[in-house]
Amino acid sequence: MLPYGRQSVDDDDIAAVVSVLKSDFLTQGPVVPAFENAVAKKVEAGFGVAANSATSALHVAVQSLGVGPGDRVWTSPITFVASANCARYCGADVDFVDIDPNTFNMSADALEHKLKDAERNSTLPKVIVPVHMCGQSPDMQRIAGLAKTYGIRIVEDASHAIGARYLNEPVGRCRFSDITVFSFHPVKIITSGEGGLAVTNDPSLAEKMSRLRSHGITRDAEKMTRPADGPWYYQQLELGFNYRMTELQAALGISQLEKLDHFVARRHELARRYDERLEALPLVRPHQNEDSFSAFHLYIVRLKTDDADLHRTVFEKLREQGIGVNLHYIPVHLQPYYEALGFRHGDYPEAERYYRQAITLPLFPGMSEQDQDDVIRVLKATCDECGL
Repeated sequence: MLPYGRQSVDDDDIAAVVSVLKSDFLTQGPVVPAFENAVAKKVEAGFGVAANSATSALHVAVQSLGVGPGDRVWTSPITFVASANCARYCGADVDFVDIDPNTFNMSADALEHKLKDAERNSTLPKVIVPVHMCGQSPDMQRIAGLAKTYGIRIVEDASHAIGARYLNEPVGRCRFSDITVFSFHPVKIITSGEGGLAVTNDPSLAEKMSRLRSHGITRDAEKMTRPADGPWYYQQLELGFNYRMTELQAALGISQLEKLDHFVARRHELARRYDERLEALPLVRPHQNEDSFSAFHLYIVRLKTDDADLHRTVFEKLREQGIGVNLHYIPVHLQPYYEALGFRHGDYPEAERYYRQAITLPLFPGMSEQDQDDVIRVLKATCDECGL
């Protein structure tokens, strides 16, 4: 089975991890700060805060912005559940903004309309979490303008998008947000095994996130509420979590970061080949806005049909032929947990239509052109067989 995504790990990556295994620190050593600084420098942000997953990074990000019970957080319905769950971990309510059918990102038009209604109803969100679906930035300039008008903070869920650019600047520079979060899961652009990282230009937010990811503890005498009892002393200032990244993960991350530009360039090469060779098929290929340079974490096509049964048939036939397609994502509001909170079919029509049509094709740097040609051949034959 050809997977939809796969990590690319070489001897340099292995050597980096082995070097940590031979060192004095497996956790809470010098490599994690080095990784944080390297990522922040790469995306031109002021500070980086590493965590054991992007989910953890999202959690401490929204909590550092003061999200708690009684607050509201809005995100996209087309994303992994973590983009919404991070707010629920804080006791906040979650709502969604429908997607732009071209980019699959949060629609700025839908956001503007929803904000006007929310202002009238006194239900404005405290934080918005736009998702960089597939690696392409949402319309962050417009989203940030709307957020400023209504006094809302922004966390960019850029789990798909390290190496991407928006308005010719790196995603993660935080020009249009308070915090940006990246994922280093094995199928993402680069990997640290598991892991995530939040970047920000605000030193107080960086300090808050760093403390929250490590039990809410500080050893900084200036932050303590009373004098230290001795050199061993620390204080827990708030309820935090054990979300720390290990030295092993950070070593792999540093090594992978050196290959980031190459990985993204290869993804673009493969995406262009898909674009050219799928042109005649009854599919909607990915749309790329002129103001964005995608990291191309995913290559998603949409079938030109609203027939959910036909969509499933095509999907299953591709898998039967060894093509490991996937579907990113089931609309979050249709998950049983969120339905129990009151969400229903029909709440976000564009997201639900997308779900009836979308198929994620294999795309990863180690994928050969022969692998890709096999995907295209099987996809064409399947579309013909299904009468598309």
